[in-house]
Amino acid sequence: MAPHHVLKCCQRSLAWIPVIFINLVVGWSYYAYVVELCIFTIPNNAEKISYLVVFHLFFIMFIWSYWKTICSRPASPSKEFCLAKVEKEQYEKEQPDAQQNILKKAAVGLPVYTRTGTGAVRYCDHCQVIKPDRCHHCSTCDMCVLKMDHHCPWVNNCVGFSNYKFFVLFLAYSMLYCVFIAATVLQYFIKFWTHCRRRSVGDCPQNQLPDTHAKFHVLFLFFVAAMFFISILSLFSYHLWLVGKNRTTIEAFRAPVFRNGPDKNGFSLGFSRNVVEVFGDQKKYWMFPIYTSHGDGHSFVTRLLTLDPEQIAVGLQINGKSSVDGLASPKHVLGNNINHIEGHQDDVAQMVTVTMESES
Repeated sequence: MAPHHVLKCCQRSLAWIPVIFINLVVGWSYYAYVVELCIFTIPNNAEKISYLVVFHLFFIMFIWSYWKTICSRPASPSKEFCLAKVEKEQYEKEQPDAQQNILKKAAVGLPVYTRTGTGAVRYCDHCQVIKPDRCHHCSTCDMCVLKMDHHCPWVNNCVGFSNYKFFVLFLAYSMLYCVFIAATVLQYFIKFWTHCRRRSVGDCPQNQLPDTHAKFHVLFLFFVAAMFFISILSLFSYHLWLVGKNRTTIEAFRAPVFRNGPDKNGFSLGFSRNVVEVFGDQKKYWMFPIYTSHGDGHSFVTRLLTLDPEQIAVGLQINGKSSVDGLASPKHVLGNNINHIEGHQDDVAQMVTVTMESES
């Protein structure tokens, strides 16, 4: 057992190397921009002060969102999704078919609407929990993560329900941080290519800069900022697309399976509501790495385009609230659910119309 624990400890320690690397690069970029560029290179005080103010604004927001992404512990399923002791003992003794019957009975009172590719109830044998919708097991974190998007080595953490907003803001502010550095350094980058060999600023022509040690920091700073900006831009654009579609990275590659089959748009509620689900309904907090996401991570509003009898009996799933107990007519079921929905009346009304038209 001891070697196993030592190996796990080494893996956890090595996992921090990308985070340390990013912090070293950011630390050097701060020194190169503030000290070497603004203090030693830029002669105009007004330009110097304006650059420093905007730079520190982006720097603070970037660091804030980055460390919020790192420090936010991934959310895991609650105890309600664990099998009872008796059910767990029975589950371990039975064959796969009988195990599924046990899981189906245990999942009756839970807001679980997605299945495996074969139609089975999603269960994690390692964590011994019935997986909520959009929940997946992360082998690196060794736990089931609610609304898991992916495990990011650059933050040494799982990106999921608890920190997805922070991750998107981290990408946004890191991109702004890089593009601001590249844009403001560009003119001095060009001047250093036509540098003056004299070491005094006053002895050099106006369009040139002296050949000092600041040259290497400024030149390298431009290349690094431009390189990171290009790489982050593609990743940020991709995640903006995911937010607009209300998908995770896992769901983008493998559509979630509902009772009626796979549906890549099963959780999409329209662009505006998809954005609100991640960033919250108060726009004044959207740009800050403060938790404002909707829901509890265990259940999500689903867009049921075609309702089968089983789905009608269970009812619409709204933020973990099951509105219907027992069988009822489609009109009665959907009518009861409307009373439990706040802020989604339009979506429900549309689904009611579709269902009633299909019934008539």
